[in-house]
Amino acid sequence: MTVARTELALTAIRTWVGFGLMCLGMFMAILDVQVVATSLPTIQNALAISPEAMSWIQTSYLIAEVIAIPLTGWLTRTLSMRWLFAAAIAFFTLASIGCAASDSFAMLVSFRVVQGFAGGTLIPSVFAAVFILFRPRTQGIATTIAGIMAVLAPTGGPVVGGWITQVYSWHWLFLINVVPGLIACVVAPTLLPREDTNFEGATLDGLSLFLMAAALACLEVGLKQAPRDGWFSSICISLFSLSALTGGFFVWRTLRAAHPIVQLSTFKDRSFAIGCVLSFCLGVGLFGSVYLMPVFLAFVRGHDALEIGSTMLVTGVAQLAIAPLAVALERRIDARVLTGLGFALFALALGLSTFETRDTDFSEMFWPQVIRGVAIMFCLLPPTRLALGALSEAEVPDASGLFNLMRNLGGAIGIALIDTILYGRTSIHADALRGRLLAGDMTTAKAIGLDPRLFASGLSGSLTPNAEAYVRPMIEKAAFVLSVNDAWAMLAAFALLGVLLVPLAWRAEQASAIAIKAN
Repeated sequence: MTVARTELALTAIRTWVGFGLMCLGMFMAILDVQVVATSLPTIQNALAISPEAMSWIQTSYLIAEVIAIPLTGWLTRTLSMRWLFAAAIAFFTLASIGCAASDSFAMLVSFRVVQGFAGGTLIPSVFAAVFILFRPRTQGIATTIAGIMAVLAPTGGPVVGGWITQVYSWHWLFLINVVPGLIACVVAPTLLPREDTNFEGATLDGLSLFLMAAALACLEVGLKQAPRDGWFSSICISLFSLSALTGGFFVWRTLRAAHPIVQLSTFKDRSFAIGCVLSFCLGVGLFGSVYLMPVFLAFVRGHDALEIGSTMLVTGVAQLAIAPLAVALERRIDARVLTGLGFALFALALGLSTFETRDTDFSEMFWPQVIRGVAIMFCLLPPTRLALGALSEAEVPDASGLFNLMRNLGGAIGIALIDTILYGRTSIHADALRGRLLAGDMTTAKAIGLDPRLFASGLSGSLTPNAEAYVRPMIEKAAFVLSVNDAWAMLAAFALLGVLLVPLAWRAEQASAIAIKAN
């Protein structure tokens, strides 16, 4: 009996350590996006990349990642969970070395594609492992660990990227992945449960894969171009139409396939479907806020990458602080109650950020960040259990891929909407501010930072060329702040949508209970 208990304890320890290494791999993949985004200008100057092409360093990674995420289920069935993780972290590490060694734009983008595809499989694999490796009573702890790693990476990315760029060189943005990647690649397969591969039974529908890749790639590129070129420009309409066409054909073909590459039938489970929409809403707010804060702090406050990262660490600290309470509440309170509370707090925090001014800085951002950090934990963990907790072990890998895909798509759409607001609303606000200045509005003069005595002495009524040149930067900065506040309001609206969706999860639970009783 003692020997048996010792073996069980050792197995549990091995499983937890293996899971921890999987979480480390996921953390590296998510962090990589943020640290590189912080240092894009440095990479651009080093490799002489044109401003128009610079964004493809990120876009190439994100397109490959979003294609890989839904494929995780098929890859898990084919390779097994442990060998999929080993292969993914190995390719991710090798691609990181390739990125660091790149001496041209084409070489860097090629390795970023490999990095993105490998990193894309790491994220859903971790959330699937929560429900495959652990019993229900320990799933809350595992989900919390995975959740903390998933949300800390975007929060801590700017400060890590800024510090590396200032202290070392841009090459180390990629080389920091090598040592942890090698450790995870070598050690994790020895700790994770041994499963047989299934190459003989693996059937890859090449046409479906092509259709899915085309649909997601066109959507990503369209979202990237829409804020600059216009949502109804010819290029964007073409990309979105092609995405819809190939996506629709992919869904039609996949639902009728004997061996689909993605199990879309999982959406028939209403709790899973609602959980995916909640994941989408979280993606809009999470990735949107992580994108919007650096934009404000850089363009309005003039902070560098390290200062921006230090300010944003507040959210990460709040997430770490609330984690033990989140685990305890997960065990005692219904997931739907916690989800509703989380999205309500998320909406409140995002709403508080809509009152920023040109003087807003660390102290004014502190409490909205704290509330947002607390809220994010309850917007991620309970919905994950709601979406995946009731599924069978065979369904979880595909479902986890779709669940995480929705969060990434939410982030992509949220950032595109933010850019659309910033590009479109700033000029409107600037015209309105200029009109109020010409009308002699002293409140507007103070709001843009204009000395009231100077304003009273002759800037009202009309603007001379010299006065126009003096006032224009003030107006543009104030208008940009108002546009940022509009973007915060849009993010808060998506969080409120999450609150409104929670009652539907109750109905889904009731429907499931009725179905069980009927059987």
